[in-house]
Amino acid sequence: MASVREIKRRIKSVKNISQVTRAMQMVAASKMRRAQEQALASRPYAAKSWEILTHLAAQKGNAQQLHPLLTQRSEVKNVAVVLITSDKGLAGAYNGNIIRAATRFMQSDGRENTSLITVGRKGRDFMMRFGRNVIAEFTDLPPSPAIVDISPIARIAIDGFLAGDFDEVYLAYTDFINTLTQDPTVRSLLPLRPGSVESKVMSEYLDQETTMVTTEYLYEPDPETLLDTILPRFTELQIYQAVLEAIASEHSARMVAMRNATENANELVDDLTLTYNKARQSAITSEMLDIAGGAEALAKATA
Repeated sequence: MASVREIKRRIKSVKNISQVTRAMQMVAASKMRRAQEQALASRPYAAKSWEILTHLAAQKGNAQQLHPLLTQRSEVKNVAVVLITSDKGLAGAYNGNIIRAATRFMQSDGRENTSLITVGRKGRDFMMRFGRNVIAEFTDLPPSPAIVDISPIARIAIDGFLAGDFDEVYLAYTDFINTLTQDPTVRSLLPLRPGSVESKVMSEYLDQETTMVTTEYLYEPDPETLLDTILPRFTELQIYQAVLEAIASEHSARMVAMRNATENANELVDDLTLTYNKARQSAITSEMLDIAGGAEALAKATA
């Protein structure tokens, strides 16, 4: 058994750790509330823009010829993934879950040569450590990013698709369901496809029957001018919404992880306190026995 002094030192150390994790929990809770409000506020607009995009992609006739972002390639050779993780750790399984989902996606259907646009240090470090093709990286986004902060990410994805560097572009991020549940999601971004929505969060805001309607649109002044403005901006908005969902998920996961760490530290302090009391009682008993034995030996010596 460890000495009383060592146990006391461990109790003090664990208490200090619990104070740190408690403070981190409170900070994460405050940031989560702001991130959750921002993500929820932009969901209806992002969902409606996605509905418009799928309307355009589902049109009859030569819809795919209206704009290159609507054009599906006959042969898919090059795939890009926008991987959104966090810059910091201590968020439980948040980063591990989305990295595993993205890795499984890249390992399926011969996507081993997938190009990666990483947002966050954790995803970047993991992919570079295992020799993945990271063509662009973005770190240190603001706590409450604006659309202008996401524009460079969207520009790389859109320009690469238009130039033929990518035949398909996917988003890998974490949907915020609630404080305890976050859903790792990999969904198609480019080219725009009609069909079912791969995001559980987005599907709640969309009318699936309306999304599948193939009514032909009339454009003014002309399709090229209108779509050149709408499609890139709406595509950018999808990435922006994914970043907001990921930030809300990150802070929620960190808050829960720090709460669990605080509870575990408190339980460990209780266990160590019990061990400390037992060790202290044992030391006191041993000292009393030594005193009694010494007194008895002294009495025999003087008798």
